[in-house]
Order: sequence, then C-alpha cells, then structure tokens
Amino acid sequence: GHAGGDSGHGPLVMNRGVEERGNRGDGATGNRDGGKDRNRAPLFGDLFYALRNAGIEVGIQEWLGLMRALAEGAIEPDLTDFYTVARALLVKSETLFDTWDQVFAGIFGDGELPTKAAEELLEWLSNPLGLPELTPEELAAMEALSLEDLRKQFEERLREQAERHDGGSKWIGTGGRSPFGHGGVNPAGVRVGGTGGGRSAIQIATKRRFRDLRKDRVLDTRGISVALKKLRRLSRTEGEPELAVEETIDRTCREAGELSLVFRPPRRNQARVLLLMDVGGSMDPHTWQVERLFSAASHLNHWRRFEAYTFHNCVYERIYSSVERGESILTHELLRERPKETFLILVGDASMAPTELVARWGAIDYWHRNETPGLVWLQRLRDRFRRSIWLNPVPSRWWMGWTTQIIGQLFPMFPLTIQGLEEAVDKLRKRPVPPPDLKLRLF
Repeated sequence: GHAGGDSGHGPLVMNRGVEERGNRGDGATGNRDGGKDRNRAPLFGDLFYALRNAGIEVGIQEWLGLMRALAEGAIEPDLTDFYTVARALLVKSETLFDTWDQVFAGIFGDGELPTKAAEELLEWLSNPLGLPELTPEELAAMEALSLEDLRKQFEERLREQAERHDGGSKWIGTGGRSPFGHGGVNPAGVRVGGTGGGRSAIQIATKRRFRDLRKDRVLDTRGISVALKKLRRLSRTEGEPELAVEETIDRTCREAGELSLVFRPPRRNQARVLLLMDVGGSMDPHTWQVERLFSAASHLNHWRRFEAYTFHNCVYERIYSSVERGESILTHELLRERPKETFLILVGDASMAPTELVARWGAIDYWHRNETPGLVWLQRLRDRFRRSIWLNPVPSRWWMGWTTQIIGQLFPMFPLTIQGLEEAVDKLRKRPVPPPDLKLRLF
C-alpha cells in the first residue's frame, strides 16, 4: 500500500519518519543553521533521485524552485504543507500522483519505494505473439477452471514466473492457450495487459480507470427531453394555496353569480427519478448516447428529485456519484432511504461474464471481493422499486447473451432510442407488476 493522497492523511502520519531520519526532533524545516541544512540535504537528495528513478521527470528548474521555497520560508514547518507544495511543483500530470505518493511514503515514512515488477510484467506482455489457430475440438478440450481455482493459479504464476512467455498453456503470456495474459484463445481467463477484444475474460488484473459521464452535452434533438417529461406524479398535497380558476368559476355559477373563491395547493410533480448508468469497458462505444440521456435528465427541473449514479457492468455493494474521484454510496443505503415509488432507470449493455452475475467475488475487477453476487443486488433493486426499467444501447437483435437475457427477465428492457425511451416511460407510468423470482444457482 501507499500513503498520501489529496486528503493529506498519509503525510501527517509520515511526519514520524522525518523525525527518525536525521531531524533530531527539531521539526520538519526548523532552524536554518548550517548543521540543520547538512542533516536535511541528503534526505531531499534521496527524494530527487527516487522520483527520477520512479519515472517522474523532475526538472532542475522545478527542483530549484522547491529548494527556494524552503529556503525563503514559503513552506510551513509541517510535512503536510511540504507534501502539497512539492507535488504541485514537481509533478506535471495527475496520472503520476499515485507514484508520487509511493515515493513520498518511501522517503519520509515507513512505505516502500515503487517496484519495477509490474512494469517488467507488462513489458513481457508487449508485442504479443499472433493469435494461434485452433480447431473447435481443441478449444472445447481446454480445461474449464472455477473462478476460485483460476485466481489461485494466477497468483501462483505471479510468484513463480521469471521471464517472458509467448504461446504455451501455463504461464502469463501472449498468443497461447494459457488462461493468463492476453492475445490468446483461452475462452475464460484473467486478462493482464492488452486491450481485450475477444470479450471472454472472466476478470481483468489491471488498474481500470473510467471517467465520469458528462451532463453538459448540447442535445441535437428534443426527443429525449420530451419523452422524459412524461414521467409525472401530480398531486396537490403541499405548497402555498393558489386560486383554482376553473373551480372558482364553477362554484360562482352554482351560487347564482355570487363570487365564491376556491383555493387549492398547487399541482406539482412529485416524481422522484433514480438513474443508474454503466460506464467503461464495453460501454465506451455508447458513451455519446448515455451522455445525451444524462444531459437531458439533469437539465429537467420538473421532478421533485433527480439522482444519478454509475457502476461498471453490474451493481454491487457500492454505486458511484463520481467514479473518477471514487465518491460512492452504499447500495443498501439507497435501498433503505429512497421511497419505493421512485422511478428507477438503469442503463447498460447487460453484457458481462456469467460469474459477474451469479458468483461471490465474481466482479470483473480482480481486487474487488464482492461477498454478494451481482444478481442479488439487482433483484433487491427490482423488489424495492417496482417502477423500474432497463435501457440497453445495443440494438435488440444482439440481445442474445446469457446475462442480457437474465437481466431482461428481471427488468423490462428497452433499446436506448427515442422510440425505446418513449415505450420505457409508458411502461413506468403503468401499474407496476410484482418482480419475477429468478430461480438461478448462485455461487
């Protein structure tokens, strides 16, 4: 693990490391006498060379700027302040913040400096061997491993492997039958490196970075907004009373022209809308469609409440308000706190490995240990919000995958088109029906 980060909690803890490494208890920057500078110089020299060795190209001008800030007292005698200023001066891209945190922890705290093991493994997997040609019989003969056995073997290979491998059926490599690596023909494995394409990986052991969907798209059609405006639940239950013109006229006529004013609470839309969107991976080609929907929904102000969250492939124990910043809420809190009459709209291609739906620890992120299978969470959403639908950006003629069909049984599924959206909204407005009870074996 590594310390640090935007919150600064890590650097505060690492202050102990500075005191232990030559500051003799006089503070992080402290007095500027000659002896103090001599104690401090090797420490900052270690930081400079460690950053360069880790791939953060610190220039001389940036480094001199940091040293000048220290010499002139522009940095508070506090390691958190030094961490923030130094990162701003030395790190030119936010993609290197994680590496910066690891180096900072290794120099000023009890962390370890970044290792080159991951880089070496990815280097082995570069320039992959071409895809081998195997007969259907040879493919069918490959050993089908359970998810637990697959993970166990993968971690064993990580400990044992010492060089690059192409082809073959055992090691992490390219262009072979092995279930580990990329560019091969194994129908179910752990992908490491590469860009995918076969869409057959059970899990992916690579840091996956997704971006939040934009809600500022300028729509080139009003069809989405028009369809969404049909989601209404009108009532006169609250608000400052206002004159009801038609009722006033009717009562005045009934009373032989004697003016009789009628006041009622205003008719307001009490609809609450919850939008859950799949982002990243196979949804990347459909980003523009989803962003148009998100933009239209975000700019409509006639609902009582609108909320939007994201997930990847399947809903698990957390959903994200910002996947880039890692901001999330617990799914069970959503189920407990949102009214059951909320309109639930899920958006996704519903395409994933079967284990992502039915297996414990089946999430596609290798390090995500979901104790509850994804299908259970989807069933809970369907049970809680009876008025719910699923919008699929993939044309309906391609809805033949097993997971797509299972999710289509649980949620009424419609294509993410203007016509499909209109049909989905009509479905939400009708009397809800009890959700089906899927009799599937969970692992």
